[in-house]
Amino acid sequence: MTYFVDVTVRGYELDTQGHLNQAVYLQYAEHARWELLRAAGVPQEKLLASGVGPVQLEVTVKYLRELRGGDRVRVSCEFTYGAGKTFGVRQQIVKEDGTVAAEISGLAGMLDLSTRRLIADPAGHLASLAERPELLGVRDS
Repeated sequence: MTYFVDVTVRGYELDTQGHLNQAVYLQYAEHARWELLRAAGVPQEKLLASGVGPVQLEVTVKYLRELRGGDRVRVSCEFTYGAGKTFGVRQQIVKEDGTVAAEISGLAGMLDLSTRRLIADPAGHLASLAERPELLGVRDS
């Protein structure tokens, strides 16, 4: 399931060319990931209290169109799982007219905060904590 967060580009986020600073695209993506977890019933404090925290292992950003101050965008977020300790994160930043401004793809995991190692079943762990696991692309276990 794909989740969305709406954001308005703020003036202080612009670079010297007057468009959104490249690093802010990643901040928008992270904001959408945390909002997805919160909407699923796994706010940051609940996740950390369970002894794990999310880690981004790899990120690729394709910048497709510039964003300027005042532009309103929708930031999507979807988790995809396979077997193993990692999971995929697919995101887009889309302008109001439907133009895709950026595509963000990544590889993530859940870090055991005591051992500092990735846990074996991130989907299962998220499902066990979530009130709405379907938002996370997992079924309640």
